[in-house]
Amino acid sequence: MSSLSQLLFWGARRVACSTGRSLLSKDSAGWPCVQTAGKKNSLDLPVLNEEELEEHFVRGSGPGGQATNKTSNCVVLKHVPSGIVVKCHQTRSVDVNRKRAREILREKLDVLNKGEESDVIREKKEAEWRKREKKRKAKENLEKKKLFKEAFVTDSKQDET
Repeated sequence: MSSLSQLLFWGARRVACSTGRSLLSKDSAGWPCVQTAGKKNSLDLPVLNEEELEEHFVRGSGPGGQATNKTSNCVVLKHVPSGIVVKCHQTRSVDVNRKRAREILREKLDVLNKGEESDVIREKKEAEWRKREKKRKAKENLEKKKLFKEAFVTDSKQDET
């Protein structure tokens, strides 16, 4: 089973992730994680029908102490037809979390519907490619510096003799 088909297979059941990681990484529960909420250049995402959504507010977890543990500002959004569940607790504001959960859900539905042609996957692949290129160039520059330093040291030793 290819990594994309695994993503879509698990995504049809439940995809919930609160951190933006690699396209095919898994969150702590072992579910595939695709999240790029906040990207403004994805224009053709599917429209959500509010009748198809179930929304719950639960208490969040993580750092924040009493303010986090006593307030129900974590949004759990379920798209009933596909079974996709999104949990968003990025801020203390319920309204902002509701908005971000809907953005994430729209992106996940786009990945489910379009597969490899999805803007979300294309952006993730481009970002990973840019990261690899940046690492390659940094490694290349480090090698050049090392060679220059070695050449400089050998030249200075020859000048001394």
